[in-house]
Amino acid sequence: MTAIRERTVLFADLRGSTGLYESLGNAEASALVTQTVGQISEAVLESGGQLIKTLGDGLMAAFETPRDGVRAAQRMQELLERTVQRARRLNNPAMLAMRLQVALARGEVVELNGDCFGDAVNVAARLIDHAGDGEILITAEVLAGLHHASKGRFRSLDRISVRGRVEPVHVYRLDAAPLMSADAAATQFGEPMRSVEPDGMRLIWQDLDRVFDIDAMPIILGRSVQATYCITDARVSRSHARIDWQGSSFELTDLSYNGTYVRFGDSGELLSLKRGSCTLHGSGIISLGGLPSDEQSPIVRFEVLHFADTEPQPFGSPRSRR
Repeated sequence: MTAIRERTVLFADLRGSTGLYESLGNAEASALVTQTVGQISEAVLESGGQLIKTLGDGLMAAFETPRDGVRAAQRMQELLERTVQRARRLNNPAMLAMRLQVALARGEVVELNGDCFGDAVNVAARLIDHAGDGEILITAEVLAGLHHASKGRFRSLDRISVRGRVEPVHVYRLDAAPLMSADAAATQFGEPMRSVEPDGMRLIWQDLDRVFDIDAMPIILGRSVQATYCITDARVSRSHARIDWQGSSFELTDLSYNGTYVRFGDSGELLSLKRGSCTLHGSGIISLGGLPSDEQSPIVRFEVLHFADTEPQPFGSPRSRR
């Protein structure tokens, strides 16, 4: 029977399982991954959701409310952390690299034969490729359905281009920093705490390790000696790409003929920018003029910084301020 209704769709993906197959073999690793996915799927039923399907090393679920979906996502992270801590006590190093990425979107979906289809499903499935290890990402539609105090726990990543969708998606990330209780936040502030905006950007290519604050924007990445961040490689255009500050986030724009490629985290989806832009968040790599799979391509590692969360750097450390 077909039904159309508003749902919060969740995708969860278990990362780090590749090391299990290498160290334990296919049979044992497959059994362990299946067991772990089964454990974290318990969070779906605990939160009143519907487990739609398991996907090898991940799962898809649907919830009536955004609050139930976010609660399940947090519970999944807790359950996986327990598994990792247990592996540490049992001296099982293969399990220590396992991390969980979760993405949630909300919208009208079509329910058919126990499965779900629709834009919210597609967005959540694509958005998970932008999540870092241990991160929970949600769309603005999910955020709108949360209580005021809960909204303050999410930091805006601004609009992110999602493959297969023309319009960018406004994305928020659950802030892992220690938080006040919901009651305390509501009592003290009345409204949710404002998300902390990023303060700077770190770029690393070979021995060129520099930190730029917001006042140093824009950053021009290119082969020209006049470029803000000079990369002396033939594949790189004189002015290859530009990083701008857009008021609440960093945006990377490709200016080249050969293209720019971006990957978030260690194994996220590869974004291809050809005269296009994307919002930079978390950490990852920027490959200039060629795919990162090509060992000859110049690859710049990036990290969006929050200076309040970083350790003080010794005097003389590479840092750019204007």
